Parts: sequence; C-alpha cells; structure tokens
Amino acid sequence: MKLDWKKQDKKYYFPKEEPELVHIPEFKFFSIRGQGNPNDDFFGNYIQVLYSLSYAIKMSPKSGLAPMDYFEYSVYPLEGIWDLKEDAKTETKSMFDKNDLEFNLMIRQPDFVNPDFANKTINIVKNKKPNNLLENVIFETITDGKCIQMLHVGPYDNEPASFKQMEEFTFKLGLIRPVHYHREIYLSDVRKVSPNKLKTVLRFKVQ
Repeated sequence: MKLDWKKQDKKYYFPKEEPELVHIPEFKFFSIRGQGNPNDDFFGNYIQVLYSLSYAIKMSPKSGLAPMDYFEYSVYPLEGIWDLKEDAKTETKSMFDKNDLEFNLMIRQPDFVNPDFANKTINIVKNKKPNNLLENVIFETITDGKCIQMLHVGPYDNEPASFKQMEEFTFKLGLIRPVHYHREIYLSDVRKVSPNKLKTVLRFKVQ
C-alpha cells in the first residue's frame, strides 16, 4: 500500500479557507536555514537541494539502499518557517522589506527515515549532485503542537489578509500567539500556477 499524504494526512495539508484550530504532531524533516528575499535567484537553489534529498530517499530501493521498513509514499510538499531578522524586529520601517526575512525551508520525510539513513543520503547526494548548500542541510524532528491554520488562495503578497482572519479567530478562542514566526506549506507549483490560484497553507502556534 502506498502512503499518500494527500489522503492520509488531509487534515494537516488541506484546511478550509477559514481559520481552524488543529494539533500538529511530531514530524521529521530535511531542512535548511537562510535569509533574504525569496524572489531573488539564490532561493531556488535552497529548494533544489531539499528536493534532491527527498527524491533520493524515495528512489533508494532502486539503488539497494532503502531500509528494511521502507514503504511506498508520495513526496511531501515544500514548507517554510518565516521570521524577521533580529535587527529588523527593532527597526521602524514604513514598508515591509523582504530582504529582512529569515527562513527555514523543509520537506517532511516518512517515518522510516532515521538520522543515520538521513546522513547517509546527504553524503550520497553530495557525491552524485555536489552542492555547497548540502553542508547546511540538517535532519530534524519538529512538533508544532496547538496551531491555527487556514488555506490561503492567491498571491503570497495577499497573505496578511488571511493572517488577520487567523489572529481574530485566535482572539475569539481566548488563545494567544506566543511567537511571531509562521509556517507556510506550498501546495502549488509557482512555475505552473497563476498567482491568483496559488494554494498555501498558513499556520502559526497558539497557546
């Protein structure tokens, strides 16, 4: 049986276009941190590195390197945790500057991937597809816990309107947002979908 995140984990990846409260369990990721404007050319290289590792894991049975508990699955979507650089948080600017962004891009990995197999995969990809950014990739486990999420449809620059809805919903539930960084899950290929049809899961922690 093939694990398809679009079906088995539907509640984490396909929320409605209105805020909802959800509990996000522990997941495993290949991730890489960086900073700067995601519209600049460098950003695509970060994404490419994560997909090269993710597909190396998926295709590992063909090279005889898959672990005993390997199972068929669909590669998970790209995700990103976004924040502002520390110095930008204290500055007063009239306009939002994307050059002030910090990010942790990641792609979730199936449960059979452990730190040893992840590190072996990183070394294999280093030999087959050398890329300096591979030195910055880590394998980590993240538990987001209690969160507010919703589906945002449209350009990334229109996300503030959705975040406003989410914050109002948070207040209505009597909850607070303890940190200002947020997670985005990219369900659309920006190269193939017009901006007004982009689908992005927006999520932030609450308590």
